Amino acid sequence: MIPPRIRPEAILDHFRPGATIYIPGGVAELGVLRELLIAEPDRLDGVTLVSGLIPGINSFDYAGLHPGARLRVFMMSDALRASFAAGRVEVLPLAYTGTAAYLAALQADLALLHLTPPEDGVCRFGAAADFGPIAARSARARIGMLNTGMPRPAVSPGVALSDLDAVVEIDAPLPTFADPAPSPALEALARGVADLVPDGAVVETGVGAAPAAVWRALHGHRNLRLRSGLVTDGVLQAWRAGAMAGRGHLAGIAYGSADLHAWLDRQDRVAFADVFTTHLPDPTDPAPFMAINSALEVDLYGQVNLEWRAGRWVSGVGGAPDFTRIARASPGGRSIVALPSTAGAISRIVARLETPTVSLPRTEVDTIATEHGVADLKPLDPDRRAEALIAIAAPAHRAALADAWRRLRGAG
Repeated sequence: MIPPRIRPEAILDHFRPGATIYIPGGVAELGVLRELLIAEPDRLDGVTLVSGLIPGINSFDYAGLHPGARLRVFMMSDALRASFAAGRVEVLPLAYTGTAAYLAALQADLALLHLTPPEDGVCRFGAAADFGPIAARSARARIGMLNTGMPRPAVSPGVALSDLDAVVEIDAPLPTFADPAPSPALEALARGVADLVPDGAVVETGVGAAPAAVWRALHGHRNLRLRSGLVTDGVLQAWRAGAMAGRGHLAGIAYGSADLHAWLDRQDRVAFADVFTTHLPDPTDPAPFMAINSALEVDLYGQVNLEWRAGRWVSGVGGAPDFTRIARASPGGRSIVALPSTAGAISRIVARLETPTVSLPRTEVDTIATEHGVADLKPLDPDRRAEALIAIAAPAHRAALADAWRRLRGAG
């Protein structure tokens, strides 16, 4: 049965008090929905929105539109701070696989799905496949937002057109993002990380200046494969430099330029899949898995802060815990945290985290890299760990860190 085509404003007829509605986040966020809700904020009274909104990509506060609105997310951001303080935003502290499991059991009253127009009776999630397919399977009702501007990679999960309750036709290119230009310190950091990656490895990176610099430093490698939550312009440039294998690449979303979207369109260079596929181990793959992620702080115990900046909760753990576990279980793999040694005049290697939570415990990370070198923590006891981390801190901070460690060691 072909579902009815409805006008965009008819979506809001499903926004009723007591309803739980899944809306896409990340690069799949629906601008048309945002504008509809801005025009009719009363529709949100008594409604709970659930979404995988991502700091740095999504900056709109849906819960701020109405005092009766509720928003449930999995990562904190500055954009949501006012509504969080008002009690209208719930942040579930889950890694990506935990978020996927939550959505699989949610049974939302409605899921809005950002899809391509149908081909052979199937609408696909295109270059934004991370959480949408999971929410689609569990929702009681589904509206397909069929976007002619969505890239169509050859491999991406889909929904049969006949399984949708209604469709809305839109034309809205995905948002684009540019990789930041690397500083000399980031270039030095990236070279050290690239030296740890063997040819033929499977590589995961996150968003940020450090991962972008690492992809540039990998241009001399060969036969690398991507397996990550996202594919970026760094991957595209590494492909053009001859560093990437011809096939076998896997991602959840495309985060980059229009050039990246065009490179992915109608191609099987990168397969797209949901989080249950991208973020869980593949026991059949013998290649070493290299998880390369950035951080805000690392302490001398090897504990990592991904979420707190200057005492403010600004993010979440995302997929980093999932990928670090894959890397540590992979023969020859590494769990690498790469970060500049300073933020301005402040050391990002600290004696002890003072944050309310620890994003990655000391048991989950085996390698820390800064522009001053690499600390391989796996074979080291606490004192040797501290020495290795002090050695890659900014020189101006090393003496203070050594003094702080002696005090911590004496109290231990």
